[in-house]
Amino acid sequence: MAKRVAPHVRTFDVAIIGAGVVGAAIARELARFDLSILLIDAKSDVGAGTSKANTAILHTGFDTVPGSLESRLVSRGYFLLRDYAREVGISYETCGALLVAWSAEEFANLSKIQEKAIANGYLESYLVDVADLYAKEPHLGPGALGALAVPGEWIIDPWSTTLAYATQAKAAGAVLQLSTRVERIAQSSHLHTLHTSQGEFEARYLVNAAGLYSDVIDREFGFEDFVVTPRRGELMVFDKLSRSLVSHILLPVPSSMGKGVLVSPTVFGNVMLGPTAENLSDKSATESSITGLAFLQEKGRKIMPALLDEEITAIYVGLRAATEHSDFQISLHAPQRYVTVGGIRSTGLTASMAIAEHVRDLLTQAGLDLGKQDALPAIHIPRLGEATLRPYQNEPLIAANPSYGEIICHCERVTRGEIVATLASPIPPQDQAGLGRRTRATLGRCQGFYCHAEVRALLESKGGVS
Repeated sequence: MAKRVAPHVRTFDVAIIGAGVVGAAIARELARFDLSILLIDAKSDVGAGTSKANTAILHTGFDTVPGSLESRLVSRGYFLLRDYAREVGISYETCGALLVAWSAEEFANLSKIQEKAIANGYLESYLVDVADLYAKEPHLGPGALGALAVPGEWIIDPWSTTLAYATQAKAAGAVLQLSTRVERIAQSSHLHTLHTSQGEFEARYLVNAAGLYSDVIDREFGFEDFVVTPRRGELMVFDKLSRSLVSHILLPVPSSMGKGVLVSPTVFGNVMLGPTAENLSDKSATESSITGLAFLQEKGRKIMPALLDEEITAIYVGLRAATEHSDFQISLHAPQRYVTVGGIRSTGLTASMAIAEHVRDLLTQAGLDLGKQDALPAIHIPRLGEATLRPYQNEPLIAANPSYGEIICHCERVTRGEIVATLASPIPPQDQAGLGRRTRATLGRCQGFYCHAEVRALLESKGGVS
């Protein structure tokens, strides 16, 4: 288990820059060993960057490039995350996916994609004819020619995944340092000194999991192996009344810009349409755009016209850390005792635990002595998915603690008990957005119009700000 570090000690065996899903997974993996670990992030919460706007699919890796690092890590990460979700309570649903062909060219490519799936070790896909496709998805728009079924593609809660990793790492002794921007890195023969907005921290080994800023951190060491181009992905989230329209993840035939626009159910009971894929220069441009939303409406009207008649609950925008390379950019710089984890696309959620194993092995190649390995402390993350029993439905829980029967957010049916428990958790939210990712409060149809005042009061009573 990770070494417990006294509050005044600011020298660590390993520092990880970036507390997204990948950085948190690496911290969790290393925390099982006799090491002092620092997980540091500029934002006030874990998973508050690219990770919060993931498309939330547990990918099989069927359509990755065979032989690539991404293919290997996604294939292994799928089973690792599946089992971990079952262990700690992360919500998921085994809905499967349909890769829908809308043109003769796309239809001809389905068999090629199936061959790629086989090359990637995924053997469960099968071709679906038109009649069977519309039997499976009767609300699909007209004109589809067939599909490739991928039963192993599931949906998962991406917010709780990052939180679970970080919570378990912290419980094992890792130090989580949020709201701390790395401004400069100095190197000596034995230590990296991180000059940050909250003072200096030292580490013998350094892992760069900084996402959109991973190329910036790389340049601190003189490396220019890749350039991150922010790729804006806009998503529409439709009201829960739309959930009956779709049973599977409906995927397009992939292009060079990514997996394209999909229609997918979510574990929270909504339906999601997106994402767009627009390359930008601004790494902070997370605003939605008129053109992007119009594009999604056009695509959605073709894929599932009835969906566009439903109410839109929210618009989400995320920036993916795209690079000029087609594969993950994970590399060891042994002389500098430094590992770069860059170019992680949306498959990074699925691959996260396998990436963590890979980084662990790279660090040992650079000379890191892991020391004794211990079992990680057991944790449990409250299930947020609609497919399982929610607290407001749990009569024994309510009998033991009536606050779990007192609904605060009626759109998402979030109770006072859940909010209070979250505010007292090991990594409590610091604002309304963080609370929403932990409980779903204020994320429903009214977007907090009715419950905002009470949620804000609860946050302020625990020292958070909204």
